[in-house]
Amino acid sequence: MTIDAPLVPGASRPPFGAGIRGNEWNQLDGVVPAVPPTVSVVVVHFEQQAELDRTLAALARQTHPADRLEVIVVDDGSDEEPRMSHGARLLRQPDEGFRLAAARNLGATAATGDILCFLDADTAPEPGYVEAITRLPALAPETVAVGRRRHTRFERFDADAPLEVAAARFALDEPQWLADAYARSGNLLESDNRSYRFVIGAVIACSRWFFDEVGGFDESFTQYGGEDWEWAHRAWLAGAVFAHVPHAVAWHNGADWAGRDDASAAEARQRLKNVETLQLAQTIAVRESAPRGVLIERADVVVTVSSAISDAALFVCVDSVLAAVPHARIVVPGPVPAILRADPRVVARADASHDVTGGARVRIDIQNAVVVLAPDASRDDRLGWAIETVGVGSLGEVVFTDDHGAALLTVTSSRAAVRRARWRDDSLFDTRVEQAPWLSLITTEPSVAGYLGGWGLA
Repeated sequence: MTIDAPLVPGASRPPFGAGIRGNEWNQLDGVVPAVPPTVSVVVVHFEQQAELDRTLAALARQTHPADRLEVIVVDDGSDEEPRMSHGARLLRQPDEGFRLAAARNLGATAATGDILCFLDADTAPEPGYVEAITRLPALAPETVAVGRRRHTRFERFDADAPLEVAAARFALDEPQWLADAYARSGNLLESDNRSYRFVIGAVIACSRWFFDEVGGFDESFTQYGGEDWEWAHRAWLAGAVFAHVPHAVAWHNGADWAGRDDASAAEARQRLKNVETLQLAQTIAVRESAPRGVLIERADVVVTVSSAISDAALFVCVDSVLAAVPHARIVVPGPVPAILRADPRVVARADASHDVTGGARVRIDIQNAVVVLAPDASRDDRLGWAIETVGVGSLGEVVFTDDHGAALLTVTSSRAAVRRARWRDDSLFDTRVEQAPWLSLITTEPSVAGYLGGWGLA
């Protein structure tokens, strides 16, 4: 894995632009940059000279000012060096298999623009593409903008025909699941923890600053697909604003991957898809992406218990939290009590490595040991609700209190926390405070037998 930035990014101040509340990029509707941004387009190529020629010609027709646009072609080990045109720069890497992630990282390293656009050689943009897809990242530098990838047959029309007219005449079906997702989410205005699946690497743009904050694409992805989703999920945790820009259209030569072969190849496609999904399931810990029961190295939720009056109190706290949140990791203040040492989910603060706690989507802070009562038919699972909800929309944090208003347990979105710190602005996400009768502070030595047997702590 080659990722330059840490899995939990810092909160360095962006060099330009404004912070966005939640994912509300629509507050910038109608706003354009005062000065067009400098843009670097990174085009990855492998043995596709004809498609590359068309893409470079399309980039030469952009409405974005030519003197503020550079094009970098990264060749992923073609047998012959590709021919350049229209002032594009060429970088090459040796043929060591499918290394799309490494090629994109190489291009980004060489780029000089404030905004990075990623395209594939067989994906040619319409004239307004660069101007449209870079608008939001130039205004709000945490934006990850994804364009609309449409499908056509390049061989059906001349290479010098206006792409925006000719391609539509021979348009192929777009992936319905993707079109439905954009329609359902208002072009990703209503994004959630699994919206990374709608960020397509062949048509994305982000600020160079944010790319550096997130870190490069994961170079351990060496088969088709997956590297864009892993990067997009990491960007979400780093405070990304997701936006689909439907009028930023780029045309891909041929059908979508799922429709490229006949039905007899369905099993082979499924096998390849499973390779991608299994690799993603090791790195994306959110519900419906991560394994249901199997424990993976990456934690979606990290719980920190700062103090407990005894090992018995700490045990009751940790056990009740893990009963409620089985995939969480628990960081305890001192040496791990013997009863907890066999559980790999529990670590001492001194031994909590970044590999275990880094990249968590949600952090739960418990200042003093509490017991989490199991939900029943008479009450909702408020802890589960908070874990799933923070970081989505405008809610960034939930503070659960006792009946006197003292905080017992705080659920915080890492995405919200880093965005607030980055802009020094707590208003970018909301904090909700509510009483939690399902939490009980452990202030006296508890009865472990009573806790385990179900008749109480006294």
